[in-house]
Amino acid sequence: MKYDVIVVGAGLSGLVATAEMAEAGKRVLLLDQEPESSIGGQAWWSFGGLFLVDSPEQRRLGIRDSRELAWQDWLGAAGFDREEDEDLWGRKWAEAYVDFAAGEKRAWLHSLGIRFFPVVGWAERGGYLAEGHGNSVPRFHIVWGTGPGVVQPFESRVRDAIRSGAVDYRPRHQVDELITRENAVIGVRGSVLAPSSAGRGEESSREVVGDYEYYAEAVVVSSGGIGANHELIRQHWPSRLGKPPRAMLSGVPAHVDGRMLGITEQAGGRVVNRDRMWHYTEGIKNWDPVWSKHGIRILPGPSSVWLDAKGQRLPAPNFPGFDTLGTLKAIQDTGFDYSWFLLTRKVIEKEFALSGSEQNPDLTGKSIRKVLGRVGSGIPGPVQAFLDHGEDFVVAGSLPELVDGMNKLAGSDLVKLDDLKRQLAARDREMDQAFTKDLQITALRGARNYIGDRLVRVAKPHKFLDPAHGPLIAVRLHILSRKTLGGLQTDLSGRVLSAFGEPIPGLYAVGEAAGFGGGGVHGYRALEGTFLGGCLFTGRQAGRSIAQL
Repeated sequence: MKYDVIVVGAGLSGLVATAEMAEAGKRVLLLDQEPESSIGGQAWWSFGGLFLVDSPEQRRLGIRDSRELAWQDWLGAAGFDREEDEDLWGRKWAEAYVDFAAGEKRAWLHSLGIRFFPVVGWAERGGYLAEGHGNSVPRFHIVWGTGPGVVQPFESRVRDAIRSGAVDYRPRHQVDELITRENAVIGVRGSVLAPSSAGRGEESSREVVGDYEYYAEAVVVSSGGIGANHELIRQHWPSRLGKPPRAMLSGVPAHVDGRMLGITEQAGGRVVNRDRMWHYTEGIKNWDPVWSKHGIRILPGPSSVWLDAKGQRLPAPNFPGFDTLGTLKAIQDTGFDYSWFLLTRKVIEKEFALSGSEQNPDLTGKSIRKVLGRVGSGIPGPVQAFLDHGEDFVVAGSLPELVDGMNKLAGSDLVKLDDLKRQLAARDREMDQAFTKDLQITALRGARNYIGDRLVRVAKPHKFLDPAHGPLIAVRLHILSRKTLGGLQTDLSGRVLSAFGEPIPGLYAVGEAAGFGGGGVHGYRALEGTFLGGCLFTGRQAGRSIAQL
């Protein structure tokens, strides 16, 4: 059977590219090694946050944003320093993406039926100078319907194309080799895997029941990164982030293993920026896991006191939600792979959210009534479930009881009661008047100047040792693997480049496999809301480029 294009991977970027090409008249073969239950890939599990610039949602909340400010923030986060080589195309993609986020991105998504939660989140706040890392203003736009709400319009377009015959979708088809002829990629060769009843995200078998070989004028690699391959993560772990963790949780299913990156390299594609990665520091063990070592990320407000394994406050600006990789380095430098949040009931009621579509049934289910419940008092249901069943939470009516519980959980006596009591008492004294030298208190007071944070995100500043705000809560935090920031180097059409910087005929890459554009659109750090957006943008760019061939 004749195909114009073969797409390897049915995640978000692959669906976007497939939809664009099919609607332009191309006949597309869409292959994925997982069962059909996993269509949409990692994006389905996401919180659904998208980076937008100067949006109507921002303007309604009094946020003054601009393309110039967003580009300043992007450069401050990225720190591009390999601009003649590995960062050459990443920077070009970054500039194009910021233009997209400040331009037609929202209107394009709106035309597809995507809508946004009215309160814009402020992720990665930075904490440095104006040209340093971080978002100067809130830009994290939560899609109404979270990750499934992002995937749905593109999955629907692809399924329409399947019904019309424009797309041939074949799950359980694992690609083992890219077929080349005279340095051009002309098809794929692989294994047909046994049918699987594994649910979304569950590990499926690799039993081979057949083989296949297909040819096309172009092949698009959209297979994701290496987030579940902890061995490969440690192999490429950069010294600037300290020593690699001895133990990690996985924020992605087992099939996100980087296998296709190696296969594409064998066909001549170049992988760049291997040492750039994005892992979270606020991981907790999922009490109801779907995949091995399944971790969930806490999306914290700025009030929790962040302690290292010995109960010492992390230095500024390592506050919750400010600098992910800066805090990762600080934690790894302690010699331990875990840290602690210490907070009160008042904080967990207002500030704790859990990342992921399944942890936010109100937003995922588009329930206005349930969303309004977030504004009221009480601990959100998914958070309460972790308090009830999760092994990383300690709840206590007094500080001595809390410290005892922390040490029992960690299997050590590293946290000293007198030491922790002194630190918390010192923090609480800063609440007695309007002045403070504690930068975390300055930050949380400043956060409440933003109406979005004051309404749904940041608790009113209070003394942690005051029993009126209890009980006290400690949460053990693990390193949580997530995103690959490097990847296959691509030009602005999505064409994969060789080691000599030349496009490989017939070979394209999109999404995380391409470092979300160019082999590293984010540079060293991400501004959040840019991973799903990178999948959307690269899939769209490559799909439209191939459609014109």
